[in-house]
Amino acid sequence: QVQLVESGGGLVQPGGSLRLSCAASPSQRLFSLFAMGWYRQAPGKQREWIGHIRPSGHTEYADSMKGRFTVSRDNAKTTVYLQMNSLKSEDTAVYYCNAQRGDDNHWGQGTQVTVSS
Repeated sequence: QVQLVESGGGLVQPGGSLRLSCAASPSQRLFSLFAMGWYRQAPGKQREWIGHIRPSGHTEYADSMKGRFTVSRDNAKTTVYLQMNSLKSEDTAVYYCNAQRGDDNHWGQGTQVTVSS
């Protein structure tokens, strides 16, 4: 069973940066087989995809997220990261980590990010 725990959320001023972490429970070998992604959900809105990193290390992003958001992974630590820069108030949301391998799909509980002065 794969368990995901996000951390690193909090309050940040507009223009600031934040790095989220998602620690995964499986072995390094199993973790390395999953595509790891990040999503977010703002109040009253649907969950939206930010980007993901494949087992190969290849990354893909939603067009609206390119340039300010970076997904990376450390297989030795079974952790995936989301670096967020130049944050705006509209980035306020709950951020979720996702692990996917075929039909095997897992979610974390989410971490709140609030961008406000």
